[in-house]
This record gives sequence, structure tokens and C-alpha cells, in this order.
Amino acid sequence: METQTLLHWLYVASMVGGALLFWVWSRNPKGVPQYEYSIAMMIPIWSALAYMAMGLGQGKTEVAGQITHYARYIDWVVSTPLLLLALAFTAMFYIPKQERKLNLLFGLVAADVVMIVCGLFADLSENSTARLLWYICGVGAFLCVLYLIWTKLRQIAINSDAELGVYIPN
Repeated sequence: METQTLLHWLYVASMVGGALLFWVWSRNPKGVPQYEYSIAMMIPIWSALAYMAMGLGQGKTEVAGQITHYARYIDWVVSTPLLLLALAFTAMFYIPKQERKLNLLFGLVAADVVMIVCGLFADLSENSTARLLWYICGVGAFLCVLYLIWTKLRQIAINSDAELGVYIPN
């Protein structure tokens, strides 16, 4: 078995272990809503499935002499929006569900998906100009994600509970 394949399978095992750990923690939630544990379990499960495909030699294609592992993009287009939702739900923990900022959640997820899809199109582009244009669009979407996290989402966290929005290094 080649090293890359072995690493894919080790990653799959790690993700399954992480999902099981979240499941165990969900049995004693300590005030954390069950939907947050469901999101936390879904992230490594989905990622494990994508990397299992790569471990089986699937989820890749060759374009212009370069291998594109599109299974990674399939992983990222689901797992990173879920990570952003988990982050947003943490920031909005003390806000009643009916008052949560759904437009902010949609904006975070939409910008993230645009960023990932632009990366995939850049990776699949044979033309360097097209690749650069897709890359620039993806960077623009990434800057939107950063802006929403570090301004809007952080302010919500600070306003609801100062400890949620402030990082204090040890």
C-alpha cells in the first residue's frame, strides 16, 4: 500500500473516532443542544466518506496533466459550512432561536460554498488566465467569510456574553 493511500485510511479512522467521541459526549450534553452534537458528528462522518473514496482510489481526475482530487472539494463543500454553522451557533448560544441572524448564517455558508467551488474550477482549469480568475473570485469569497466571522459574528458573541467573543491567551 502506498503512503498516500495509507494516510487516507488513517484519516478515515481518525474521523470515525472523532465522530464516535462526539456521540459519547452527546449522551451527557452538559447544556449543549443536541443539534450541535449532530453537526459535530456529521462533519467527521462526511469527511471520512470523502477520504474513504480517495483511499479506494476514487474521487480524482486528470486535467492538463495534473491530478485534481475532487473528493476533497466534495468534503469541503459540506464540512466547512457545517463548521461555520457550529461556530455561529456557539456565538449565538445565548440568543433565542427565533432571534438568530439567519441572513448571517446564509451569508457565511454561501460565501464558503462559492469559495470552494471557485477553488475546484481553478483546479480544473487548463488555461492559466481562467485559473487565476477563479482563484481571485475564491479569494474574494474567502475575504467575505473572514469579514462575517471577525465583525458580525464576533460582535454577536461579545454582545451576548463577553467570554464568547474575546480570546484571552494563557
